[in-house]
Formats: sequence, structure tokens, C-alpha cells
Amino acid sequence: MSPERFEIVRTAERLEAVGPAWTELWARSGALVFQSHAWVSAWWASVPDRERRALAIVLAWRGDLLVGVLPLATVRRKGFRVLEWAAKDCSDFGDAVLSDRWNAELVRRMWQQASRAGGFDLAYLNRLLPDAAARALLAPAAGGVRLRLNHRDEANWRVRGPWPTGRAWFDAQSKKTRQNYRRGQKSMGEHGPLTFRLLGPEEPLGPVLDKLTQFKRAWLATHNLPSTAFYDEGSQALPAMVQVLAETGLLHAFVLECGGALVAVSINFVQAGTMMAFVTTYDPAFERGSPGMVLMMDYIMWSIDRGLHTVDFLCGDEGFKGRFGTESLTLASMMGGRTPQGAAAHLVDRTGHALKQRFGKPKMTQAPVAEAAA
Repeated sequence: MSPERFEIVRTAERLEAVGPAWTELWARSGALVFQSHAWVSAWWASVPDRERRALAIVLAWRGDLLVGVLPLATVRRKGFRVLEWAAKDCSDFGDAVLSDRWNAELVRRMWQQASRAGGFDLAYLNRLLPDAAARALLAPAAGGVRLRLNHRDEANWRVRGPWPTGRAWFDAQSKKTRQNYRRGQKSMGEHGPLTFRLLGPEEPLGPVLDKLTQFKRAWLATHNLPSTAFYDEGSQALPAMVQVLAETGLLHAFVLECGGALVAVSINFVQAGTMMAFVTTYDPAFERGSPGMVLMMDYIMWSIDRGLHTVDFLCGDEGFKGRFGTESLTLASMMGGRTPQGAAAHLVDRTGHALKQRFGKPKMTQAPVAEAAA
């Protein structure tokens, strides 16, 4: 007989009520901010399309002590109800929160509760680090909806090394990289004195985030890329998440200023001796001077000089990450169908990927429904 009792949080009111217990568990567990109550609550309060979403957060209690959280939510896509990580759209890594990180059996029992509760056709849980506790759900005997590894891997690049100082790291870069950095500094310096700095805790974040959003929209438009909820007109998603980082004491906002004007911003946070780069962007008007690259190299050197052992670029395989990263982890994903419709979508997704691997991209009039759902 399991000593735990389980609960599924479906309302904003109950989400708020379990805040103290979740926050205490999060602090004990050492989990990343992406799995904190503050992060999930800020996402739920600011998500712009909440009408097509629902909370499905599984809690495991031992008496009055919260010992496990499986932060899940559903979203409707293409007529399917997809179960995914809560706050997935603004989180780089997904996982459970456990008082005992290695309690794989508790993760499986929470998943069984989510499966029995239903409310979804297809489950898609992604961005799993190699040591993610949720990987226990891949075991054939995990129970609940059967999950299998999915083909949608993502890369996680990091900077790690033996450099004693930031300058030693800089000197270890290629001659071309060092020249590009100095050339960028010189180019921007023609418009005024160039300054790299960490924003102080007393400085207002609002104007910086407004500039960041402005730069990001311009950059996306220049590269013919669609915007996201973070940068849409009137969206409160990014300010809400940054406020969480500030209130938890994790926020490190770096700026590059030219003649007193902002030309690049990087919203970062520090956990477990690691500098994590959450959002970085720059003024496209200064693109010739590579302000994003200059700022990134500056905060890498800053981090090493402060004794941080890793700079984590989080998820994504953008070219600059591979050029500067010294190690890469693979973020796995897993998928499973609960209803006949979900099982069919999962089969179509797996079959389409197998055909693509064997014969190249298959010809079809539209993307497989599972591809659209995930």
C-alpha cells in the first residue's frame, strides 16, 4: 500500500493554495526554477490563450507534507487534447519535482494518476535532460499511458572548462573569434563609449524589457520569423517570468550600452553554480558590430571570474551555441496516445518519421496531426 495520497490541481484557486507547500518542496529538491510554483503560477496568470488550456498538475502528499509534483497541463491543438508540461512554452527543461530525486516509483504513480484522470488524447513531454526524473516513465512497466521516446530531440549546449579566469577563456578562443569580438567593440564604439554591466537590483526592469521586446520583434521581422507569445503586443508573459527570477533572487540581467543607449540585453539566471542564458537579443541597427556576440562573450568571462563552473545556453541549436559550447547534451522527448484518436496520431507520427528516415521527406498535403499537436 502506497503511503502517498494524490491530488490533481485543476483550478487557479487550488494552485494558489498549494503554493507554500510546493515552494518548500522545490527549495528542498534543488529543482530548477522552471519547476517552481512561482514559475508555473506566473505562466498560468499570463498565458494569452488560456481558454484552450487546462491545468492537470499531479501532487503527491505524505500526510501534510508535499513530496512530489508532476506539473502538467493540457492544450487543444488541431482538435486534439495534448498533455504537456505546465509552462512548457517558457521553460527550457521539463521534469517532476521530488523530495527524493531518485524515487522513480513515485514518478510512475503520479503518472498513473494523470492517466486515470484523463482529459487528454495524446501526451507529449519534451526537453528532458539526461538525468531527468521523468525519464522513469519510459519503463515498459511504468503504468498509465505508455510513453515512448519521440524523435523530436533538442540540443543543450554548455560552456565548461578548466579556465581559471575569464581572460584565460578568452585567450583560449580562436584568433578569428577574438578578432571578431574586438572588431565588434570597435564598430559599436564609433557611436559612443561601450559599457557592459549587470543591472543592479534597484534598477527598474520595465524599460529594459520594453527595449528587449522591441529588439526581438525587429529581429524576427528582419529574418521573416513568426513572433511568440513572449513578444506579442500587450503580452505580459515575459515580464511575469522575469519578475519570478527577480523575486527568487536568481535574476542576472546583463546589458551592453553604447553612448548610454541600450544595444543588447541578456536575461539570465544563476542556479547551482551555473549561469543560464534565458533570453538574449540586440538592436538590429547595430548588427554590424555583433552586439549579441560581444555581450555573450562578456557575460561568459564575467561568470568564470565569479567562480561559476558552467554557462548554459539552455535548449536550442542556434549556430553560435555550437561555436562557443564545449559540451552538448541531448534533450529527449516522449509521446503516447491515451484515446483511439491519440493512439492513431502517435502511430501516424512514428510512421511518418520512419518513412522520412528511410526514403526522405514523404509527400503529403499537410503535416501529420501528431506533428501539429506536438
